[in-house]
Order: sequence, then structure tokens, then C-alpha cells
Amino acid sequence: MQDKLETLRQMRAKARLGGGQKRIDDQHAKGKLTARERLDALLDTGSFQELGRLATHNISDFDMGSKKYPGDGVVTGFGKINGRRVAIYAQDFTVLGGSFSQVQAQKICKIMELAQESGIPVIGLLDSGGARIQEGVRSLAAYGELFVRNVMASGVVPQISVQMGPCAGGSVYSPALTDFVIMVRKTSFMFITGPDVIKAVTGEDVDFSTLGGTVTHNTLSGVAHFAADDEQAAFRIVKEILSYLPQNNSEDPPRVTPYDDPARRDEILDHLVPDDSSVPYDMRQVISSVFDRGSFLEVHAHYARNALVGFARLDGYPVGIVANQPLYLAGVLDIDSADKISRFVRFCDAFNLPILTFVDCPGYLPGVAQEHGGIIRHGAKIIYAYCEATAPKISIVVRKAMGGAYIAMSSKQMRTDLAFAWPTAEIAVMGSEGAVNILYRQELTRAEDPEAVRQQRLDEYTDKFYNPYSAADMGQIDEVIEPSYTRLRLINALEILRTKVASNPAKKHGLMPV
Repeated sequence: MQDKLETLRQMRAKARLGGGQKRIDDQHAKGKLTARERLDALLDTGSFQELGRLATHNISDFDMGSKKYPGDGVVTGFGKINGRRVAIYAQDFTVLGGSFSQVQAQKICKIMELAQESGIPVIGLLDSGGARIQEGVRSLAAYGELFVRNVMASGVVPQISVQMGPCAGGSVYSPALTDFVIMVRKTSFMFITGPDVIKAVTGEDVDFSTLGGTVTHNTLSGVAHFAADDEQAAFRIVKEILSYLPQNNSEDPPRVTPYDDPARRDEILDHLVPDDSSVPYDMRQVISSVFDRGSFLEVHAHYARNALVGFARLDGYPVGIVANQPLYLAGVLDIDSADKISRFVRFCDAFNLPILTFVDCPGYLPGVAQEHGGIIRHGAKIIYAYCEATAPKISIVVRKAMGGAYIAMSSKQMRTDLAFAWPTAEIAVMGSEGAVNILYRQELTRAEDPEAVRQQRLDEYTDKFYNPYSAADMGQIDEVIEPSYTRLRLINALEILRTKVASNPAKKHGLMPV
């Protein structure tokens, strides 16, 4: 018996070494932790339960018989983060470059199935060069198995991907199917084909960072949602995201002990919006004043900056926030912001987070590039997401709500439960200049002094429509509120809506304009 126990201990020790000490040293030299070191850093001490530690591949071709490693390049199992259960896997770059294999897929799919059945989040720590070429179609089929699990778990349990190193080819599709992607600066890259292949096929000369680095995917493509300065920062982001989320779609988000006065008023809000509607201000000031102090976690902070999305707390309860940002493009809606907003709204709805929308939007961005890029199709995603959502929804028109943007941004007609407005709200079909040019075209043409007539009509149009009272008179706005009372009004409203029950018609699924 003692001999057998000793054999087991030796096998476990070999598994813990991964690809060997030299490869571990190489990993450290790149500023990267090993797979097991990452698990130790992220999970509660002593909570990790490993599965599949001794699994190895069964490929003998290409000299693979002499390259067997216990675990086959991925560590899988279950653990706890701040006392909450999670399923987790960490690819081991010291073993054959973390290349994805049939055994890796079997191990990862196993814990994902158990996670879905048990209703716990799934976290992937990714560090892989892509499919294991020596396995041929087996590794490609393995990706297919993983993708199915990603899709089946979507909207059932939260899925978070942390890019800890290079991810190429099939390796990038799995994180793209998850809810949040975190990239680490300088060490993580994502691309379908690398710079060498691109140069050979298209003649384009590009480096790794420009093609698929952290900055690229956080600012240009929108593939990544968070950028971390190092691996420890990435783990802090994971923990912060999870703190706002339920374990699964059948639970409510976790409340923390309230630490901020629910009746707190910030009178700066009464003077924040400039009298001149063309002058910008920072919507983040509204968010920081209304929600529990320091609780705002912005998602996609560097992408489509004319819109803000993220998590925050109100009296300790997690909520999802969507807002236009007047500091960038006047808060206008465009293709990228439409994708950003609609995706976040659907996530919040899937996991029972109330959706609070702050509106200051002059409309959809005009232009040939936007039209040819499909602004109609992309803009419709916002409409679809809000109409589909059954979670509690509240909108606050802070300033501009023009035309299609008024409708799309959680208007009363989009099944929004409560619609508030500040006295600074301007709700109209279109801007005053365009409206006057259309409504009074003939009068302006005949007038002896067209500019005087134009100004008169502008003043009339502004007085009539550039306020929230006409909309309130028609029941499109439930209440015009003082800005400094927004926090208290939202807390009281959510107290009523917390037990809201709503559903959609029975169907296999809708057809979102993707």
C-alpha cells in the first residue's frame, strides 16, 4: 500500500511541475505565472479541488509518445472566490505551449457541464498557442465540443475569460462566446491568424500588439471588456465582476451591507447640466453622485466611449447602468455604441440585474460610413434588447432625447417600468434647426427677413418641445424629478420593482438583428 501511495505522490508532483522547471523559469521570465500559481492567486486558500490531474493524450505520431504530461496542459476543477463556488480551468503554457487538445476539451467540458448543472460561474485562464497541430482534426473537433458548452451555458451561469498569454486561431472563439474578456497588457494577444500569415496572404506588415494586443481589443475591436496592467490586477477584476453577479440565472444578485445613506443628496446635480445644450458635461459625475460611493465598475471603458455601461450598487443592491456620454460625440448613438449597449442590456436581463438608463442623446450618428456599415441593423439591436428584457427597467432623461434615440434608449414604449426626467430634459422628434427648416420652409422662403423669422420660430419650437413637460402631459414621462433627489427616487422605485414578474411569448428564440 505504501508503494502505491508513493507512486501517486510522485505522479502528482510531476503534474505540478507541468512542462518542467526550465519551462517554468521561461514563463516567469516573461512576467507570467504558471497555471497552478494563477489558481493559487485567484482562489480562496485551500479551496481548489482538481479533476483530471493525471489525464494524458493518446497520440503516438510526430514523436508525441515521448511528450506525455499529466494533465495534458490544462488544470481543471472547482474552488471558491470570496466564499462563492466557481468552476475554473487554467491552461498551462509550459506544456506544449498550452496547445488545445482532445483531452483538454474533455476536461474543460466536464467541469462546464457540472457548473451548469450546479449553477455556478465558469472562469477560464487562457494561455494557449492554439490547436495542437499534431492531433489534426481531433483538436479541431475538440474546439467544437467546447463551443457547444459555451453556448449552452450562456445566460445560465456567468462565464469569464482571462487572457493570460497568446491565443490564436480556434482559441479566440471560446472567450468570444463568454460574457466578459479580460486581457493583460504586454502579455496577452488574440487573433485569428498571426502577423506572419497575414503578411504572406495580404502583404500587410503588422506586429503582435497592433494586430491583437490588449489596447487594440479594448479600444478598436471591442473584443475585450477590461484591460489589466498585470495578472494580479486581472484577478482583482474577476473578483469585482463576480461580486455584482448571481451564481446563475435563477438567483438574485447578491446584496452587500449598505454603507451609503439612501437619502443622500448631491446638490451638484442640480447645477451639472449646462444651460447651453451644446456644451458637454461628464455623465460619470451623475453616476458617481447617484449610486453608492465608489461602486461603479465600468465595462468596455475604452470602447465606444460615447456610451457608458457598467455595474453599480444602490443601497447595496447591484444594478446595471446604461448611459450616453456627452463628452464624446455628444453622446450620439453609432454602430459601436449600439453593439456595446445592446450586449450589456441582454447580459443584465439574463442575470436579473435591474437596468437603469440615463439618456442624453441627440440621435443616431448620420453619415455615409455609418449607413453603409449597417447603422440600421446595429441600431435595431438596442431596440431589440430593451424590448426583450423583462428585468426591472427605469430610464432618466437627463437632457437630450431626440427622435429615434428617445425611443431606443429605454423609452416608456420599450416596456420600461418607470420613466423619469430632469427639468433639463429636451424631448423632441428632432433638433430645433432641422425642425424649423422643415416646418416653416415656405414661410422662410417668402419672408422679407428670413433670419428674424427663423429665430422667432426657433424660440417657439424650443419653448414648446425642449422641456419634459409635454411628454409628461401625455404620460410618456412618469415624473419630472429634481436631479439631487434622483438617488432616493431610484432606491424607492427599485424597492417596488424588486418583485416584478414578467415574461415573453413562448418561442424557440427570437431573431436579433446581429
